[in-house]
Amino acid sequence: MIDLTIIIVSYNTKEFLKKCLESVKNAALKFNYEIIVIDNNSSDSSLEMLGKEFPDVFLIKNKKNLGFSKANNQGIKKARGRYLLFLNPDTIVNKDTLPTLIEFMEGNKEVGVSTCKLIMPNGKIDDACHRGFPTPWNAFCHFLGISKIFPKIKLFSGYSLSYLDFDESHEIDACAGAFMLVRREAGEKIGWWDEDYFFYGEDLEFQTFTPCIIKGYQAELKKFRKIFQQRIKKQEDWQRMHVLML
Repeated sequence: MIDLTIIIVSYNTKEFLKKCLESVKNAALKFNYEIIVIDNNSSDSSLEMLGKEFPDVFLIKNKKNLGFSKANNQGIKKARGRYLLFLNPDTIVNKDTLPTLIEFMEGNKEVGVSTCKLIMPNGKIDDACHRGFPTPWNAFCHFLGISKIFPKIKLFSGYSLSYLDFDESHEIDACAGAFMLVRREAGEKIGWWDEDYFFYGEDLEFQTFTPCIIKGYQAELKKFRKIFQQRIKKQEDWQRMHVLML
């Protein structure tokens, strides 16, 4: 068994995937790792790019778009890592990011899932990386904007947990699937990804049931270093850049 498996699900993200893989390679990681890319039937020559420029990446080629959960589970079946990092292809990883998180997980055996702080270009935190459970009350306060008026009051800000100190590591209910480092034992206990979810919501479901099944395991947010994330609909139309703070 090796230290880390990086699993990336890709669908027509050729240019972003290339930058993501280059950033991992340039990090010159000193521990043993592997990269698994699951391609969901892309039509943008992603496969040709991977074969030419990243021949050492383990590639799974799907004949149709299976969605996020099924594709991740395909990668898990081939993974050899003690830790599994679920990483979006539109991310660029800083050289210090992965060593820092692996060290954190090694020193905190009770943590089942860890992530980083995701900062928007305007300096604000993306709610998706730091979520509480969406109870009716939390959702009510969030979507009516009450939590924006009282972001530091726990009663009103349970949806994004904005009352917590973002400069310190702490337990959260869920993080975003864009960057999610999972201890193998934790994932195996819950059966990994629920394939009833095609896209969106599966990361929340994954982490919601982790603490219930594995006593003592937690999802935590850790602030250390930076990686960048770019999201696109159509590359020529728009793109927005995020910074993942680790």
